[in-house]
Amino acid sequence: MPQDRPTIADLLATAQRPLFGFEYLPPRDEAGYERTLNAVKRLEPLQPDFVSVTYGAAGTNRERTVETTRQIAETSTIPVMGHLTCSSQTRSQLEGVIDSYAEVGVRHVLAIRGDMPGGPTVPWEQHPQGLANATELVRLVKSRGDFCVGVAAFPDVHPENRDADLDARILAEKYEAGAEFAITQLFFNPDAYFDLVQRVRNLGCPIPIIPGLQPISSLKQVKFFEDLSGAPVPEQVKLRLAEGDGDPARVREIGSRIASEIAVTLLRGGAPGLQFFTQNRSLATREIFAMLLERRW
Repeated sequence: MPQDRPTIADLLATAQRPLFGFEYLPPRDEAGYERTLNAVKRLEPLQPDFVSVTYGAAGTNRERTVETTRQIAETSTIPVMGHLTCSSQTRSQLEGVIDSYAEVGVRHVLAIRGDMPGGPTVPWEQHPQGLANATELVRLVKSRGDFCVGVAAFPDVHPENRDADLDARILAEKYEAGAEFAITQLFFNPDAYFDLVQRVRNLGCPIPIIPGLQPISSLKQVKFFEDLSGAPVPEQVKLRLAEGDGDPARVREIGSRIASEIAVTLLRGGAPGLQFFTQNRSLATREIFAMLLERRW
């Protein structure tokens, strides 16, 4: 990222409108790089504020995450953010990834503790030569260069402790360590987001919290989302999806409409932006984004 380009934190501090970002998965094979780059290129006419590339549990896909982030940085006009987790990795490995981001000009890092292989319900184990949590990871990233660091937040409470107040305190600690913004885990209840923001503000922490959003495009995704977030999809959402009666096109249309309604509620309620989790299938999210731009929320 050119040094004179505003960071996400700069944009959040000065923007007169919400920011919008899109998250992509690293490709599974060499052919996937071109598909991912093409997906990002299709976003450019809509002028999103940033894109990001995920990082698998235990550091899986590490090289592909760095390479995808590098290629986007070199070929796209959209600022790119690389993810980093401290799950099952040594401090030295983490330093290597941070330095790799710096070498390719990437200055945004989303620093998260990450899940163990097997998902968010598997008990966390610190690597003997690694870091204990995301707060330590934020400090490490900030110590390695001029990075703008984001972190995770949990409207539906983190599945490990299921303690909303603890989640707020941890987010405040990450802010004190140097985090400049947060992006939430996937959720479907806007009130859960607003409650999280209020808990964090009650602690005197001003960190901007960007909601994460993904439309449900098929019924089988319901269980996937529940496993991913550790929280149930609201029954009202399931009932509305069931109105599609198994018709894939109808279910996708309903899922997009639900996501659009949630997005409008969040933005009108003061959310500083949205991040769309694309799962590398960005048609529905592009449609929702275009709708939001047209309606001006």
